[in-house]
Amino acid sequence: MRRMGLSDVRVDASPNAVGRIPGRSGRALVFISTLDDLVTVAEHQRAAVGPPRVEGDRLVGPGTNTSSITAAMLAAARAHLATGVTPEHDLVFAAVAQEETGLLGMRTLYEAYHDRAVAFVDILGDGRSVSYGALGIHWWRVEGEGPPGHSLGGGLPNVNHGLARAVDRIFELAAEVQDPATGTVVNVAMLRSGAVFNHKPAEGWFSLDLRSLEAGIIAEMEAAVARILESAEADTGIRLRMVPFELTPGGQIPGARGSGLVRSTQAIARHLGFEAELSNAGASNMNVALAGGTPAIGLGGPRGGDRGQATEWADIPAMMRAAEHVLLLAVMMAGVGESRSE
Repeated sequence: MRRMGLSDVRVDASPNAVGRIPGRSGRALVFISTLDDLVTVAEHQRAAVGPPRVEGDRLVGPGTNTSSITAAMLAAARAHLATGVTPEHDLVFAAVAQEETGLLGMRTLYEAYHDRAVAFVDILGDGRSVSYGALGIHWWRVEGEGPPGHSLGGGLPNVNHGLARAVDRIFELAAEVQDPATGTVVNVAMLRSGAVFNHKPAEGWFSLDLRSLEAGIIAEMEAAVARILESAEADTGIRLRMVPFELTPGGQIPGARGSGLVRSTQAIARHLGFEAELSNAGASNMNVALAGGTPAIGLGGPRGGDRGQATEWADIPAMMRAAEHVLLLAVMMAGVGESRSE
């Protein structure tokens, strides 16, 4: 970032890497790419015998798929700097950490810019898909505790009894609230307890996945689950509690679909040769901004293949389309301003 000429380059505690092209208005258009990746990617990178390599239109090597978006963002920044034009608004380019661990880097970035941001743009692809709203996703661990012991001492009370009673009632709730119109879903995907046939465990847990476009519905589902756990605990004598695992906020901004930001991305997509598919159910770093009431979009699209494998690759033409989309959006949304040479 410093070598290409971005200003005020810093690495914050997250650690996000952030630089900007200064504007004149005091406001900012913030572009985001994702730094972190899957655990398996890091393992493959350590095992790799050399750096990524170019094979035709592909950049091949572990980590190239996600990293290609940061490369696209920086290519757009470099191209804008080459124009010598000062934009009306600051153009902030942020490579954001900890997306895979609770959007922690984005939370830090949002705290720094929310009061002057025109919008946040989460770069995930070339813009074949555009998300303008965010799906709330709350993940919980429901943990149970009870007296352990050998089967000879009797099977009850038993942690599995409490967990099973709760899971059964939660699936009854799922059947009641599931609604495609609001993206409302309740799911239990993992159940863990016990180690041998002839002992009852002292503890166990199951996962709880609550999703909806509406934060109020998620809150209602959480309250309903709390009542279910209280009832199951009374029935079985097993202590049950909800422990937050990852709470990803959602958000919907009235009029976002017809906003200048979304219409601009649609126009750029057409210029690039495709129609953008719109969605109000995104799930990425942009969720933090939308939950805070700040306009944000996610630019999606295919980036390559074999993600998380040693043979992972990035599509170079797709990367360059993403760079072009970011550059054009920066010009359209942040203004042209005056030449920096004047």
